[in-house]
Amino acid sequence: MSAATLPAVPLADSAQLARALSRGERSRRNRALALTLPLLLFLLFTLLVPIAALLLRAVQNPEVVNALPRTSDALARWDGRDQPPAAAFAALAEDLGALRDGSDAGALARRLNTEAAGARSLIMGTYRAVSAGGAPTPTLQGAREEAARERLIGIDARWGQARYWVAIANNSSRWTANYLLASVDFKRGADGSIERMPPDQQVFGRILLRTFEISAVVTLLCVLLAYPLAWWLSTLPARRANLLMIVVLVPFWTSILVRVAAWVVLLQREGLVNKALMSAALLDEPLALLFNRTGVLISMVHILLPFMILPIYSVMKSVPPTYLRAAVSLGSPPLAAFFRVYVPQTLPGVGAGALLVFILAIGYYVTPALLGGANDQMLSYYIAQYTNVDVNWGMACALGAILLGATLVLYAIYRRIGQAELSLG
Repeated sequence: MSAATLPAVPLADSAQLARALSRGERSRRNRALALTLPLLLFLLFTLLVPIAALLLRAVQNPEVVNALPRTSDALARWDGRDQPPAAAFAALAEDLGALRDGSDAGALARRLNTEAAGARSLIMGTYRAVSAGGAPTPTLQGAREEAARERLIGIDARWGQARYWVAIANNSSRWTANYLLASVDFKRGADGSIERMPPDQQVFGRILLRTFEISAVVTLLCVLLAYPLAWWLSTLPARRANLLMIVVLVPFWTSILVRVAAWVVLLQREGLVNKALMSAALLDEPLALLFNRTGVLISMVHILLPFMILPIYSVMKSVPPTYLRAAVSLGSPPLAAFFRVYVPQTLPGVGAGALLVFILAIGYYVTPALLGGANDQMLSYYIAQYTNVDVNWGMACALGAILLGATLVLYAIYRRIGQAELSLG
């Protein structure tokens, strides 16, 4: 039948068919959304909301404003050089006297102590003295303010030093970048400008570099160990490869604490490793393998090695073995064919495994804390310190934000390199 003789479709039937197709498409989209909605809600409440709360808490600064509102207003126009005006002393005495209980004063003291050492004892001592009451102050405003100045300096002479007032003035806002600045060894000066901390207070830069250094060494060691093992597994028959892969995955089924405790037993001076080396006449005295960088690296490589093996192995299994045989048959030496033909095809797996291991490594806390020394602790250790010991949530969240930012930057670099390789390919 020719096209000229095909029966014409009525317009009403055509519109009805279009509506039916549209309803079917909407129904498929709704079913897909209903299936993925639980996962989306799970990610929202367990990942995105905590990350947003962490970033928000890193810039929140409510302690000083809530406890010292009058003092914050009185210091708004102070230049931060000499003693503040007498009105600031009167406002501080009034604010401290208006605090409901000691917990509010304690929160204020902890916050200011992170800005100026000694502020904790200064705030708490003044709070107790002001709460206990004292001689009545004059009724005239000027005389009252001068009396407040004399009274506070009489309670503690440190109120005559500008640095404690600068700490109050720099935190007289509900939002601050001070935590983030401190996490990269910067601070605000008396005039509000950003300046680098003194050399004896620059600690987090070194800690961040140490974190990246340990993570990079662990990643490199995992690549060197995982690549030949993954290649060997990829050349085995499926039955033997699956059996050996179970051995590789055994660490996934064991608690990290159990594995770390096992390494403590193995690496101590009288442990199995030192005994074996001394029995083989390779050592005259035990090696120091525990509570130093060596123990941290050994344990972290052991724990993270499966995360490197799996991506590399999955890519190697997808590389046809005929490519290598073809290169050899065309005259290429086997070793040259391996590095020129086989290795480039496995680089995506190496990159994915290296990114995964590095990101996991920079967040490690338990292993360095139990097996490392004072100079082997990574950034996560100090996040836990500020959370559990110092109870400084702002600083802990700022350090967590720095760690999150470093992770996102690494992922962006990996994506950029991957896209560049695809475009070249």
